Amino acid sequence: MDGDADLSIPARLMGEPARAAMLVALLDGRALPAGELAAIARVSAATASAHLARLVEGGLLRARPLGRHRYFELAGSEVADAVEALQRLGPRRPVTSYAQSATARRLAEARSCYDHLAGRYALELADRLVAERAIAPLEAGAPGAILSTDGPLARRLRLHEAPAPGRRPAVRGCLDWTERRPHLAGALGAHVLAVLIGEGWVARVPGDRSLRVGDELRAALGG
Repeated sequence: MDGDADLSIPARLMGEPARAAMLVALLDGRALPAGELAAIARVSAATASAHLARLVEGGLLRARPLGRHRYFELAGSEVADAVEALQRLGPRRPVTSYAQSATARRLAEARSCYDHLAGRYALELADRLVAERAIAPLEAGAPGAILSTDGPLARRLRLHEAPAPGRRPAVRGCLDWTERRPHLAGALGAHVLAVLIGEGWVARVPGDRSLRVGDELRAALGG
């Protein structure tokens, strides 16, 4: 029989500023090479390599060889949940430039949270799906339920094509760190983001995890 989890081990790994910057950079579910993560964390290649080795050893990252390079990604959605939770607790950094202000506005509007949509548009989308009784009201951290796939937005998002639930719940409420309300996560959340990207309703922004919102999504949500 095991005792309580030792929170100090992942906390120490996440608590170092360069490693924290790398984890946040990987929150959008992508895999990035060590050189790019070194630049994001503003450390040398050798220092980045040491930090990445510790994160892999600690179970927070996975390394995948691709050609001559190794790419690093979060070890799973539970790591993304932990990083997002710490973002809700941590103090906000001051915005000191127009570029930082523009990025902050984009992130608050729409961003990828591991494999699902987050931000203001994520909340509006979830509210609309709840209103048309496609999904049950979301609770942060709790499994939800798909109620119907017949509503107009549910059909446009092809909810009937969502994969069957496996180890992860079909629907889960994920507390949005900018909006402080749960957005749609779980297998259905991943499916919805894939549809939004595939249909061009949102597009990734190079250099950060914000998403550019297209006219189609604005129209579907009434602005």
